[in-house]
Amino acid sequence: MWRRTLRVATAAWARRRGLSTMQQIDTLHFHTLFTDGLKCIAELFVKDNHELRIAGGAVRDLLNGKQPEDVDFATTATPDHMKELFQTAGIRMINNKGEKHGTITARVHNQNFEITTLRIDVATDGRHAEVQFTTDWQTDAERRDLTINSMFLGLDGTLYDYFNGYEDLKNKKVRFVGDPSHRIQEDYLRIMRYFRFYGKIAKELGDHDPKTLKSIKQHAKGMAGISGERIWFELKKTLVGNHVSHLVGLMYELDIAQYIGLPVIEGNLEELNRVCKNVEHHSPKPMTVLSALFRIQDDVLRLDLRLKISKEEKQLGLFLVKYRRDLIKADGPDPLKPYRDFIIDSREPEMQSKVCELLKYQGEEKLLKEMEQWSIPRFPVSGHDLRRIGIISGKEIGTMLQELRDTWKKSGYLMDKEELLSIVKSP
Repeated sequence: MWRRTLRVATAAWARRRGLSTMQQIDTLHFHTLFTDGLKCIAELFVKDNHELRIAGGAVRDLLNGKQPEDVDFATTATPDHMKELFQTAGIRMINNKGEKHGTITARVHNQNFEITTLRIDVATDGRHAEVQFTTDWQTDAERRDLTINSMFLGLDGTLYDYFNGYEDLKNKKVRFVGDPSHRIQEDYLRIMRYFRFYGKIAKELGDHDPKTLKSIKQHAKGMAGISGERIWFELKKTLVGNHVSHLVGLMYELDIAQYIGLPVIEGNLEELNRVCKNVEHHSPKPMTVLSALFRIQDDVLRLDLRLKISKEEKQLGLFLVKYRRDLIKADGPDPLKPYRDFIIDSREPEMQSKVCELLKYQGEEKLLKEMEQWSIPRFPVSGHDLRRIGIISGKEIGTMLQELRDTWKKSGYLMDKEELLSIVKSP
């Protein structure tokens, strides 16, 4: 019943705006979105005569035949209208931080729905925007960054595409909506988003619009005013996409690298290209890829100062730069032994994960599979065991434990407690 009501309402909206019938989406991924929560939300908006459409990335994913991870919605209803609507229906609203930009988050049937009022950016400073609400879908689409992100999808499956985003998506083109220079000056982070989506969508390495590249270079300095956290969010996604070495090379060529924490003296692009080939199909962490660009550990520290990366990411970068040449496979029947010994000696809970990233970096595919399946053995002897057999000096216990640990490692971690303690008892 609610679907029929929705189709009728959508047709009426289209007639009022002089829109002809547009492409319809009717896929399993699309229908999967219609949970009890979304049905409830949709009915409320239809009854209140407000349009509600799926917006942005979820539309792009559905058109690409993918199930969206996150679904955002846009509406003609103002935030005040939405609040009144949800309060009347007894629906809880959470996270009111986005309200000044028109976003209301409703929680229905244990599911969050982030719904944003159509808006116009009336004033921008390259980082933030002062917004004004509107009911014009095309005007809202016009303020978005890329054509492939500017589409809307009605809940009846109607695609609303004002800037040929679907055509660009099919042709693997990444283009700004309208003038790239204007779009970039509205928010300089869009430079990083261009790289990110080029790596996600584009098929060819150098299929860039010259005007776009010129605009990026012209406004590269604007990146200096963007927060490190926002840059790192986009850069991380670029590093695990396609064409990574090409895109990072462009960041140097277009004078962006110096503003986003990359080495001022050109990074090791040759090494980056090699590592990108090594990690292909192995789901590397972003820092595993980026570490190839760094020549010394100080490069990691400088990146952290600019981008405020996590402690885990920083430690992984320092580890890879330090050990990528020194910790390598052994000759002989057990090439994985140096890595295993390193993990045992480190006694760090996360060291196995770091070593797996190192093996990806080094292109050691066979050893990586073995390491991922390896269960770290527990050293079977403790200081308490040595005290029980008469060794009471703390210094002597420490020395003996290290000797026994070395013996245990040489055995391939196979000797048990009794075998190791028998060595201590021997003359």
